[in-house]
Amino acid sequence: MLTPEVKAILEKQGYRIVGRHSAVKVCHWTRERLLRKRSCYKSRFYGIASHRCLQMTPSVAWCQHACLFCWRPVEHTLSAEMQCEGDDPDFIVEEAIKAQRALLSGYGGEKERVTRQEIEEAYSPKHVAISLAGEPTNYPRIAELVEAFHRRGMTTFLVTNGMNPERIAEVRPTSLYLSLIAYNEELYRRINVPRVKQGWERLMHSLEVFSQSRSRKVVRITLVRGYNLETPEAFAPLIERAEPDFVEAKGYVHVGYSRRRLTREHMPSYEEVGAFAKALAEATDYVVADSSRDSKVFLIKKG
Repeated sequence: MLTPEVKAILEKQGYRIVGRHSAVKVCHWTRERLLRKRSCYKSRFYGIASHRCLQMTPSVAWCQHACLFCWRPVEHTLSAEMQCEGDDPDFIVEEAIKAQRALLSGYGGEKERVTRQEIEEAYSPKHVAISLAGEPTNYPRIAELVEAFHRRGMTTFLVTNGMNPERIAEVRPTSLYLSLIAYNEELYRRINVPRVKQGWERLMHSLEVFSQSRSRKVVRITLVRGYNLETPEAFAPLIERAEPDFVEAKGYVHVGYSRRRLTREHMPSYEEVGAFAKALAEATDYVVADSSRDSKVFLIKKG
């Protein structure tokens, strides 16, 4: 499980460790909604309440990739995959909500900016983003975890890198996100930096499994100038294979640990992301439906 060294690094960065392998961290947009009444693009696109969203992971230090653009400390990933059954899903849900409340407790003192109603709503999250760090589907009981959150009346956003297609077939989150960063194996190796063999083959299998999911399906493409921004039409065959309900084209942001691997020149502008989204939509049967300038993200949906 987590080593004392990695646990100390994560806690210093604002993570609250839950059990032996999970973690919670207050999202930037949760803070923005509470303090400045600004909501994240998921509020605009999908109607979530940003101050009532819990950001967590059941696999904080295990991931098959060391992506160049990742803001997380991938250098401290313990291994590619978890090798144990893990904590009980109901325990993780209960402790994750407690951790969120503890992390938000200080906002109750911001009486000029945060109302009593808002902080009470934030203490009772309605949504959970199962992403944060690591690969969530590395947790063997991920399908049970999703169901445990649903029993609490919460909607679920599960983000996966596609390395565990058999578990993608099992889960039924409200929204299933698949990260698709490369359009061929060579680019995949350059930008995703896989730690496992046959990563590209696993991803291609996951596209097929993903297409059969009955969840709301979203393909997320993080765009990095000089890597995958310049050829939007190359993604079209993969989008057609995955058959998502939506595609999110999102610009890379030069923050966190990604600054050790990339430069500010790799960040595309809002306009560049928009041009990519328009070209990808034209190469498929999708249309550009919305965008958020603050997050440099465009929403593409089936026409």
